[in-house]
Amino acid sequence: MMNIGSVSEKTGVPAKTIRYYEEIGLIPAPIRAENGYRHYQDKDVETLRFVQRARGLGFSVKDVGNLLTLWQDKNRVSSDVKNLAIEHIREIEDKIEELNSIRETLISLTNTCHGDDRPDCPILDGLTK
Repeated sequence: MMNIGSVSEKTGVPAKTIRYYEEIGLIPAPIRAENGYRHYQDKDVETLRFVQRARGLGFSVKDVGNLLTLWQDKNRVSSDVKNLAIEHIREIEDKIEELNSIRETLISLTNTCHGDDRPDCPILDGLTK
């Protein structure tokens, strides 16, 4: 049995985040001792590592919940997992496209700015359009 501090240390997930995941039902609430303290088992650590890795890959909390359900279902079909990952890749590609557009706009604005002692600034002007 481990306390929340130990689990946090082992997983890299802050205790506050662990409590949040429990509160929203992403992970099951742990066993509680008579004094009310949370007691975690190795399976809880494994689940939190899974969640942390999925979140690190940019999956939303909702998608992580779906992945957890699939992970725990030994009768799952891998196509369900793959489809979820492919959809996430599409979302990442859309975000990359959006970020590239933002980058190009900023490059254009900074190229038109003299960056000297003059008060006029095309960057600020560009933000008002």
